[in-house]
Amino acid sequence: MNPSPQKEDYLLLFRDTAWDKDLSPTQVQQVLTDWYAWLDRLMQEGKCTSAHPLLNQGKVVSGKHGANVVDGPFAESKEAIGGYFYLQVADEAEAIQIAQQCPALPHGCVVEVRPISPRCSMSLRATPSVETND
Repeated sequence: MNPSPQKEDYLLLFRDTAWDKDLSPTQVQQVLTDWYAWLDRLMQEGKCTSAHPLLNQGKVVSGKHGANVVDGPFAESKEAIGGYFYLQVADEAEAIQIAQQCPALPHGCVVEVRPISPRCSMSLRATPSVETND
């Protein structure tokens, strides 16, 4: 019996929340129909385990002890994240191939493909290396 192949975790981050601004309501509806069909297929195939849109409101916290709290992110920004898909796929190539299917790409949406690390990079730096004495 062959064990199932190891899956890698990736996030697809959908950037530019105003990609639809120049589309007619009919065009927006078609993109949404295509988007939901794409998501449903990925869920049925077991490649997407979670997906959510994000609201165009919130707060940005920064500074020492989080002293700076300002409104944001701003929907007008091309850097704004409009939502995400959590993928479990064979490798980065498959994640990219899925991202290339995004129905909003022709209209200006940008899809960022990010691997998910099993550990925080800071924890890797904070863990002292094991030294061996010969």
